[in-house]
Amino acid sequence: MAYRDGVPAIELRRDTPGLLRLFTAVTAAVALVLLTVLTVVMISVRDQVRIIGREAAPQAATAADLYFALSDLDAQVTRILLAGDGDQLASSRIDALGAYRDRGYQADQDLQGSTADSAVTLRLMDGLAVYRQRIGQALAASSAADRLGYWTQATNLLHQRLLPDAEDLRRQSQKRLDDAYARKAATETTGTAVAVLLGGALVALLIFLQVWLARRFRRLWNPALLAATTLALLLAIAATAVLQLQSRQLADGRDTGLGPYLALSELRALGYDAAADTGRYLVSANLAYYRDDFTAKSGCLTGGPGCRRAPVSTATSATSDAASARGGLAPLAGSVAADRWTAYQAVHQRIVALADSGQTDEAVRLLTGIRRGDAAFDFAYFDASLATVTETRRQDFDRALRAAETTLTGWSWLPALFLLLVLALLPLSVRPRLAEYR
Repeated sequence: MAYRDGVPAIELRRDTPGLLRLFTAVTAAVALVLLTVLTVVMISVRDQVRIIGREAAPQAATAADLYFALSDLDAQVTRILLAGDGDQLASSRIDALGAYRDRGYQADQDLQGSTADSAVTLRLMDGLAVYRQRIGQALAASSAADRLGYWTQATNLLHQRLLPDAEDLRRQSQKRLDDAYARKAATETTGTAVAVLLGGALVALLIFLQVWLARRFRRLWNPALLAATTLALLLAIAATAVLQLQSRQLADGRDTGLGPYLALSELRALGYDAAADTGRYLVSANLAYYRDDFTAKSGCLTGGPGCRRAPVSTATSATSDAASARGGLAPLAGSVAADRWTAYQAVHQRIVALADSGQTDEAVRLLTGIRRGDAAFDFAYFDASLATVTETRRQDFDRALRAAETTLTGWSWLPALFLLLVLALLPLSVRPRLAEYR
């Protein structure tokens, strides 16, 4: 009796078709599982990128924009009140009225577009309506005492209710953004594990089947199996590379684009609020609170130890250490913006000194004037620099988002294409061998 590998040839011949069908079925099953799981993972990652780029990030930007709009809204009110009804500062009053209208419209749009906590949003809408009513009463008041009373109610409402609520929305939006990134990271980890483990298992099974057929049937290569193995290997490598590449692209967009953008938006709003304190100091007849409040806010902008305010953007949020508002302007916006804020600080000190010495009219002129060296000019110069850097960071994130979306293009159906070809090649590779037993 003839033997092969220690087994009688007749027994080996009887067992071979069953073993071949078993190995083929196991390989096909692994391919089907890989097809299903990898397709689901890729679709999930694509949807999560869309959620981050089209929902979570825009909502975070909207919340930051709302805080900025509210801060500038009150800043423009102080300019309007200080300009008065005289002809000397009429141009400043008209400019402030236009800016007040624009910021109000901006705040309304941000609130209407917000999908955050509806209770907080409604409270903000209601509070903003009351704020506008008080400002209207202040502008219409005939006596200085009534004007100051209504204005005090309005600015207190803004700082004690509206800005804290706006900051709450900003925290909520950044938490949703962080959660979206965390969910995406978990899905990417799953996808990478699937591509490496199941993809590796499929390649190993195909190689085993190739070797087994070569030994049993004394043929060196099976072209169909060789093609299937190549396709499975390419899919495993490509899927892993795509998951890692888009992850780095979107992470870079967060660290160099979105994080700095949100932190800069926060600092820009803080700059407007601090600049408004200069005007509030004059409107309130030199109330020391506003002088001290300016000093604290300015300390946050310069990154100095005088900052008593806890910025929203931290290293544990959607921003990295390099994109935290805690470090002030210089790390995020560069030395130019920081120097321009320092210039505004100097004008602020001159205005406070004039007011303290009783030269209120000269202090108001220096605050509301639009010539070089006046507060309004120096602040506009600072804000233009900061706005340019902020917009650049937003564009950096947009580019990173588009790159990640491009990287994922086609990957909702490519795994199915690759693995359906593998499944089609499997029967082609074993059918001639099974035919030998008929």
